[in-house]
Amino acid sequence: MKKPFYFLSIMLSVILMNCSDTNKEGTANSEFRFITLDPGHFHAALVQKTRVAGVESVVHVYAPEGADVQDHLARIRGFNTRPELPTDWVEEVYTGPDYMEKMITDKPGNIVIISGNNARKTEYIKSAVQAGLHVLADKPMAINAENFDALKQAFDIAKANNVLLYDIMTERYEIATMLQKELSMVPEVFGELLPGTAEEPAVTKESVHHFYKQVSGAALKRPAWFFDVTQQGEGIVDVTTHLVDLIQWECFPEQIIDYENEIEIVEANRWATDLTPSMFEQVTKMAEYPDYLKKDIVNDSILHVYSNGSIDYKIKGIHARVSVIWNYEAPEGGQDTHYSIMRGSKASLVIRQGKDENYQPSLFVQNTGDASDTDFDAVLRQTVEALQAKYPGIGMEQLGDEIKITIPDSYKVGHEAHFTQVAEKYLNYLREGSLPSWEVPNMLAKYYTTTQAFKMSR
Repeated sequence: MKKPFYFLSIMLSVILMNCSDTNKEGTANSEFRFITLDPGHFHAALVQKTRVAGVESVVHVYAPEGADVQDHLARIRGFNTRPELPTDWVEEVYTGPDYMEKMITDKPGNIVIISGNNARKTEYIKSAVQAGLHVLADKPMAINAENFDALKQAFDIAKANNVLLYDIMTERYEIATMLQKELSMVPEVFGELLPGTAEEPAVTKESVHHFYKQVSGAALKRPAWFFDVTQQGEGIVDVTTHLVDLIQWECFPEQIIDYENEIEIVEANRWATDLTPSMFEQVTKMAEYPDYLKKDIVNDSILHVYSNGSIDYKIKGIHARVSVIWNYEAPEGGQDTHYSIMRGSKASLVIRQGKDENYQPSLFVQNTGDASDTDFDAVLRQTVEALQAKYPGIGMEQLGDEIKITIPDSYKVGHEAHFTQVAEKYLNYLREGSLPSWEVPNMLAKYYTTTQAFKMSR
């Protein structure tokens, strides 16, 4: 339940603020106040890993009682007590079966952070915007066609209530991807995006993830429901959200995508990753499978998780392919990886993140145009030099028959830092009073793609 000294603590904060001549960043007078709803995924905490200007330090949490909310609070305590750049969050917590109704009644903030069990996520989103609250939601916002229909309604309600609904697309802030997009927009280097074929798509994005991993320096504990695809969603509607988003964002920058007329699902597939009881226990800290997972047990003890998927589709006439694979654990020294290729009439832009790249996303340019075009390297060099005004320190290096775009380590901030970047971008949109005109239709296009692919794969 709520802490008994909640009102006193807020009043004390107000008094201290009124007594101060200067506002500390993120105090009770801040324009933005976070509410965290039912946090079950570690991404909910990563939004708070770094203090963001304009956000009040007191965050209100509404959740059912249980391990999910306790794990979330432990992560926030870890941020507050770390030796370097500790945060100063104050978590005011309400737990109980009526947590959702209580949040709507109290409305102690103006931005709801939603990252957790996906079975109710679309319901949460719709209820929050109906109550006049802004929503920053982790992906996926919809895991099936029924959710997609509800999400469409949520966007309509958000517009009517003048609130902003936005999802957390961290991969737009990965430097190799940003530079891949930049180079694809230079016709002298990239040419035009090829239409591609079903066998050789114009753009391909693949990612490999791992159930057992390190987050903020500690082994990640996952909730058991993460392995139930009726609650988490299958792989084809989960991580693929990022990949579909990047294809739209890179190939058709700032263009509105009409999902009803400009997207065609060609083929969709799903397959399972098998976990042993010991693997399950290592990552969840649970000695037995809960009852809701027993439907997915094969060969007496193996947990069959449909965490993998691929989608072949056409978007605005361009052939595209995305795929996601979940393994249990990365090889020694490895981590989650990303592969991407954009095929242009003059060059292909390739991101690799394997062992040869020390598992760091690395961007390569392959000249695929006229072999006698001796000016290609010079044009690329001029382009990179021009981009140095925006990205100081980048360069290029010839490696065999391709050119690597060299990127200073200062840009390689890592996945966890991208959550702060997304939050800052979202807060700027709130200050401006609107999202870019293409964001909402393209969020709908993205979730239409993933949920229709899920339907086809089954």
